[in-house]
Amino acid sequence: MSQVQEQNQSATEAASPLTFDMKIEIVVVPVSDVDHAKRFYAALGWRLDLDFRKGDDYRVIQFTPPGSGCSIIFGKNVTSAAPGSAQDHYLIVADLKRAREDLIRRGVEVSEAFHDAGGVFHHADGQCVVRGLNPTRQSYASFASFKDPDGNRWQLQEITARLSADLKLGDTRFTSQVLQAIHGG
Repeated sequence: MSQVQEQNQSATEAASPLTFDMKIEIVVVPVSDVDHAKRFYAALGWRLDLDFRKGDDYRVIQFTPPGSGCSIIFGKNVTSAAPGSAQDHYLIVADLKRAREDLIRRGVEVSEAFHDAGGVFHHADGQCVVRGLNPTRQSYASFASFKDPDGNRWQLQEITARLSADLKLGDTRFTSQVLQAIHGG
């Protein structure tokens, strides 16, 4: 078998769907002050699932955002990552304006809403960022962000309809750029 045939076979095998579920369960958030972080995430209205200690050297705190199947953990001796190094984990909301207002009411400093001029995904370098919600509020197109006390950054993204391979070009729920990306254009 040639190297090209092996690569094509590997690509085909990688593209086949799994026959079992894989779900993201936990995202580790590195923090410097465990109690300060616990107060912050509790103030967001997230559910406290666990606060486990074993001696002075080990502590795990777990929170789950409302409606999420994935939780976060932080604590002492949970990760070697630098506090504040978690960047751009996405929190999906159905109404970005309302989510921003609620977080601000809770004392969280939240960025202004923004969208990407390219219509697909915001650029981490700040290029193509346009202030304000996507003008037609298309799904996946509006964002805002906030940071926890250590600087771990969270992105809010407004999603009102989910992507799928059977979407047709011209579906007004999505930007034309997203639909073109799905259709290989």
